[in-house]
Amino acid sequence: MKKLIAFDLDGTLAPSKSPMPDRIGVLLNELLGKFQVCIISGGKYELFQHQVLNNLQAEPERLKNMHLMPTSGTRYYVYDQAKNNWKMLYAENIPEDKKATIIQILNESLDKAGYRVKKPYGDIIEDRGSQITLSILGQDAVATLGMEGVKMKEAWDPDGSKKLKLRNLIAPRLPEFEVRAAGETSIDVTRPGIDKAYGMRKLMARTGLKKEDILFMGDRMLEGGNDYPVKAMGVDCIEVSNWKDTAIALEAILHVV
Repeated sequence: MKKLIAFDLDGTLAPSKSPMPDRIGVLLNELLGKFQVCIISGGKYELFQHQVLNNLQAEPERLKNMHLMPTSGTRYYVYDQAKNNWKMLYAENIPEDKKATIIQILNESLDKAGYRVKKPYGDIIEDRGSQITLSILGQDAVATLGMEGVKMKEAWDPDGSKKLKLRNLIAPRLPEFEVRAAGETSIDVTRPGIDKAYGMRKLMARTGLKKEDILFMGDRMLEGGNDYPVKAMGVDCIEVSNWKDTAIALEAILHVV
């Protein structure tokens, strides 16, 4: 019997950088009544607020079962019921003196791959403190274009081959860091040894759970994808294609329980 259900965010609980659908919000609330729940994603904490927390109609008592791990698990938040807010437990930030080199290599690799677009929507590289993220179409594609932006991102690399090619250009040049193909159009760079498996181990240490107690759902399970480390560490995983797949899986889990 699983005790904790963990999720990727973009492509698993919600369209890229978009609020999770009402159907997912209702299911997560039900899930929190029966399981502990973790969301671990390459997105920054502010995106968790926009995509998840603003559309999660959960009672404070249930939020104690929620674990939030933005920026691929390099940050960890839990709910402080007494203060009615989210408390950060740790942040594994990238050293400041390394960031310029990372940004330079991301830019050079993007040009070498031939993937630089003429009109990005917002910055293509974002320093998230504990993670540096390259977004090929720009950080604000969805914020600017709405569902058109979501469709544009989904159409850019439907089989994930472009992101893996780009990731394989970047990774050898940044051997001191983890480089992962992340969302629909993004590459994440974190400190060495820090990926979603690292986040899961931190989660297990805090909760006392074993990997056999956890079920993980994500859409990037191929080697080089940012969900792959969780699969590689031996956690039971369900690969999904979109939030609708996740909803079906959750309805089945809740029905059985």
